[in-house]
Amino acid sequence: MDPELQRTISLTGVDLAAFLGDREQLIGQLESEHPSVSFHVRGDLLTVRGPVDAVREVEQGVGEMLELARRNGAVSRSDVKEVGRLVREGNGPGAAQMLAEPILTVRGRAVRPQTQGQREYVRAMDEHTVVFGIGPAGTGKTYLAMAKAVQSLQRREVSKIILTRPAVEAGEHLGYLPGTLEDKIDPYLRPLFDAVGAMMEPDLVPRLMASGTIEVAPLAYMRGRTLNESFVVLDEAQNTTPEQMKMFLTRLGYGSKIVVTGDLTQVDLPHKSSGLRQVSRILRGVDDIHFSDLTADDIVRHSLVGRIVDAYDAHDARDTSSDQRSANV
Repeated sequence: MDPELQRTISLTGVDLAAFLGDREQLIGQLESEHPSVSFHVRGDLLTVRGPVDAVREVEQGVGEMLELARRNGAVSRSDVKEVGRLVREGNGPGAAQMLAEPILTVRGRAVRPQTQGQREYVRAMDEHTVVFGIGPAGTGKTYLAMAKAVQSLQRREVSKIILTRPAVEAGEHLGYLPGTLEDKIDPYLRPLFDAVGAMMEPDLVPRLMASGTIEVAPLAYMRGRTLNESFVVLDEAQNTTPEQMKMFLTRLGYGSKIVVTGDLTQVDLPHKSSGLRQVSRILRGVDDIHFSDLTADDIVRHSLVGRIVDAYDAHDARDTSSDQRSANV
C-alpha cells in the first residue's frame, strides 16, 4: 500500500467565503482534479489526505491560490485549473505572481490573461509587430487585444487606436433595413464599441472618439490609408476575403502594431474563401509576424462553452472523415 500523507492548510488572509465559492465549489473542483486525495474544511483550516506526491501537489497549489486570492480578491475556475497545470509542470512557485499580473485595471477590475495560451498571445503582442490570434469563441482573442491597445495608448506607445471589422452578414440580411449607412453598419461594429467601452472609463470613450484618438470603422474604410503610430485591431478576420486581408495588412505604417483576430470555424462568407485561412498558410514563418493558435483549453467563458466547441470539432472531424471515405469509394 502506498504511503499516505496528511496536511492541514490555514486559509487565512482571504475572504474565506469568496475563496471557497458557493457551496465550496473550490473544494469540488480540487476533488475532481485530485480523486486520490480527500479534502475536509473546518473553519479556516483545510485538511488534505492521500498519496504523498498528490498531497504535496495540492498543498503547493492551494498555497499559490491563496496568494492569488490575496492579490486579486478571489480565484476563478480557470485560475484553479491553471495553477494546477503550472504545479504539475514544475512551475508552481511564482504561479500566483504570473497569473496576477494585469494588463490594465478598469474600475477596480484587473484585465489579465488567464491561461498559458492567453499569456503566450499577450507576450506575442509585446514582442511582434503583427500578431494573429486564431481560435474559438471565448478564448479572449479580441478582449485581450483591446486591453493591449488601451495599455499602449495609456503608455503613449501609440497615438491612436483603430478597431475594424468586415461588414459581412451572418445569415441575416440587413441591406433593406431603413436608416443611414451608419445605421446599417452599426450592428456589425457594436461589439467593438462595447469592448472598448469595457476597457476605459465610460465618459472618456466618447471624447477620445470625437477627437479621433479611437476610431471604429468598417474594414472597407481602411483602403488607401497608411496607419502610422496606431494600434490596429482587425476583428472577425475569418470574414475577410484574401484581397481584403492583403489590403489591410499593407496599411501598416511606422510605429504601428496590428492584431488580427478570428475563428476559422465561423466563416460567414458565401463561398468560404477566407483571407484568414489563406494568410495563415502564406505568412507563417515571416519575421516579426506571429500566429497564436488558441484552443478550447483557453476558453474562459462558462465551462459549457468549451464542451460545445469540442463537440462541434468532433462532429466536423467525423464529417471530414466520412467525406474522404465517400470520395475513395
